[in-house]
Amino acid sequence: MSAAAPLRRRVLHQARFETLTLLRNGEQLLVAVVLPVAVLVGLVATDGIDLGAGRRVDLATPGVLALCVLSSAFTAQAIGTGFDRRYGVLRLLGASPLGRTGLLAAKALSVLAVLVVQVAVIAVVARGLGWEPDPGGLPAAVLSVLLGTWAFVALALLLAGTVRAEGVLALANLVWVALLALGGVVVARSELPGGLAAVVRWLPSAALGDAVRAALVHGAASPAAWAVLVAWAVVATALAGRLFRWSD
Repeated sequence: MSAAAPLRRRVLHQARFETLTLLRNGEQLLVAVVLPVAVLVGLVATDGIDLGAGRRVDLATPGVLALCVLSSAFTAQAIGTGFDRRYGVLRLLGASPLGRTGLLAAKALSVLAVLVVQVAVIAVVARGLGWEPDPGGLPAAVLSVLLGTWAFVALALLLAGTVRAEGVLALANLVWVALLALGGVVVARSELPGGLAAVVRWLPSAALGDAVRAALVHGAASPAAWAVLVAWAVVATALAGRLFRWSD
């Protein structure tokens, strides 16, 4: 009887499977790639939404990159994990040589792989529209995306592990729309009404949007926004670890 493959290989194989499954899913691909590109082109081509002072493409692109994190790390991951749990896939994989830790690691790698594809697509489209990011802010932008990914993956697993699949589908899409419109992702928090902006500043969506915009527009770091993201990530990770159910 042959021994199981090393954990690293098992995780990489599962991550590859998760990534290809996501990219082949029409609904998830729509949310992950097509809608962010459409949002970017729409914001640059029209001036119906006030993005603040500066070139529209430079202001819109960081927000759309933040939207990509929301799409892949939260919406797609929550829906995919929720239905995997419903159909018993999580329970079976958790009992396999891959193990629960390996499965979660594979999901995290899958999100990062999809994000690389999203960022590449958005960057190419944005450059075609005249985007000129501040190169000095690239390290801060990468750190912001990684922290945002951690926070939203943790929130996705918390939702997918505690709510039935149909509820996850509805809530994940509703949250995506709500945060897109009023969550400080694409439209900067500073451009929202004062009362709303004061509340939104504590959301992970606004923290991510603010941090990526500050990095790519001004080349600046955002310690306060990073602190908000870390706080959400730590709390959501702890709750997911405590409440996550591997089967219905």
